[in-house]
Amino acid sequence: MFETRDFFSIDGVRLEYQLLSSRHDAALTLVLLHEGLGCIGLWKDFPRQLARLTGCRVLTYSRAGYGGSDACSLPRPLTFMHDEGMRVLPQILDRAEIRQAVLIGHSDGASIAIISSGGARDERIKGLILMAPHVFVEELTLASIREARTAYESSDLRARLARYHGDNVDCAFWGWNRAWLDDAFRSWNLEGFLPGIDVPVLLLQGEDDKYGTILQLEKIASQVSKSAEMILLPATGHAPFRDQPDKTLQAIVDFLQRHLPAAL
Repeated sequence: MFETRDFFSIDGVRLEYQLLSSRHDAALTLVLLHEGLGCIGLWKDFPRQLARLTGCRVLTYSRAGYGGSDACSLPRPLTFMHDEGMRVLPQILDRAEIRQAVLIGHSDGASIAIISSGGARDERIKGLILMAPHVFVEELTLASIREARTAYESSDLRARLARYHGDNVDCAFWGWNRAWLDDAFRSWNLEGFLPGIDVPVLLLQGEDDKYGTILQLEKIASQVSKSAEMILLPATGHAPFRDQPDKTLQAIVDFLQRHLPAAL
């Protein structure tokens, strides 16, 4: 397994990244986009397993204010996912010299993937794998984010997140939490990006996800230009790749073999 750890400089901001490959001639790169409290470290061994099982290059990076990347200013603008998908991610693909990519997004990362594919219309993006995506705001989501705020202030959640985010921990948590709980965020909606998505889509969600319902997947599947495959995983919460790693990996491998066999 070949591994590179370094930093991209995007608009003067250093973003940590990890690039894995099991072979030098891999044509396809899987780009992992983390959740609202995620970073490279919180993917754990998932990127390495993806590289081993698919033979693809696997790129992960921590957004500004997360992990070992540079800090960001607070409060985050309510357009932070739009900014990432339309402005930052295309530059990441440039810096990594990626010609063919499948975006694998989790939660906020899945929403960023939707914005990038449906809005930027980047021809390098050949497919989307979306885990627990959001395209509109549900009360269930807000209730769980309020619970996370309470846990951050009164439990060991901050200390646990600090193991991965270090000095960025407050930036990571409050940047995500306060944006989602802002009253103006209730009108946030990505359905306008869905008709512009004309690549294969795989949708994965846990049946026990407390941050979103199947309505999110149904909205996406009914509005993208190409058909979308939906998989609901039992006994699974908000993070399929952590709760059901084997089933999640198999679903991804099967999807890539069906839709992009020449790139594998």
